[in-house]
Amino acid sequence: MKPYLVALGLSLVISWILTPAVKKLAFHLGAVDRPNARKVHHRIMPRMGGLAIFIGFMTAALTTLELTTDVIGILLGGAAIAAVGMVDDMIQLSAKVKLVGQIVAALIPVLFGVRIEWLNNPWGGYFYLDYLSVPFTVFWIVSLTNVVNLIDGLDGLAAGVSAIASVTVIMVALQQGMYPVAIMTASLAGAIIGFIRYNFNPATIFMGDTGSMALGGVLSAGALLMKLEFLLAIAGLIYVIEALSVVIQVTYYKKTKKRIFKMAPIHHHFELCGMKERNVVVMFWAFAAVCCLLAIVIMNL
Repeated sequence: MKPYLVALGLSLVISWILTPAVKKLAFHLGAVDRPNARKVHHRIMPRMGGLAIFIGFMTAALTTLELTTDVIGILLGGAAIAAVGMVDDMIQLSAKVKLVGQIVAALIPVLFGVRIEWLNNPWGGYFYLDYLSVPFTVFWIVSLTNVVNLIDGLDGLAAGVSAIASVTVIMVALQQGMYPVAIMTASLAGAIIGFIRYNFNPATIFMGDTGSMALGGVLSAGALLMKLEFLLAIAGLIYVIEALSVVIQVTYYKKTKKRIFKMAPIHHHFELCGMKERNVVVMFWAFAAVCCLLAIVIMNL
């Protein structure tokens, strides 16, 4: 059997089996999300479900991957950023402390040689980043980590979109002959799919920062290995739209004291317009799938 299929199946089963146990652990550790006026749930919900995703991912990756220097760097960086998320799920870190933790975690794969050194020039050729390579790579990883965290606002939204993006990366990696990336991303995709069983509306557990930060960190680093950062930018257009909706809302409100959207990020706007939560999530999944198909088409032009 193909290693990436083994990785996907193994991580799926582990995540699916472990999630109920992680749910109990989250309550025990106080890693819970309490309802308020800005949240869609009306009861205390366990967070930290991403721990099941991460354990499934790491187990499958370590079982099926050849541990090269760059792979080790990504796995260690992913472990570090998941640890920051786990602590945040339990004790709610300040934004500054969490950002510092994300930067430190992002530096780990950079130290192992995983970095952006060249940028595609739309008018032909490439830009060599030289000494800007390190800060640019850290910015890329930290930005995507926080954008995935931002989209985690409805049951199954971040998990579903990330699973779709992961499958896209797998397909392109196989097409490019980047089998380590395909296996690593398959490990991630399987773990997400196993978790969605418990996270889709009505969810019984949230992935929390443990999951959303780990997803963003691993996906962004995987794209770096393929040297196709722009692919993830196109495939993850939904992430960009969500982030822009917050920027637009905050900027417009500061200048006019009025809001463009009923609530940001924009997935909450659709819900407040009367759409059912499940329908909003499915709509965003469909849009993410279209963006991923577009990215694949552009790759093959």
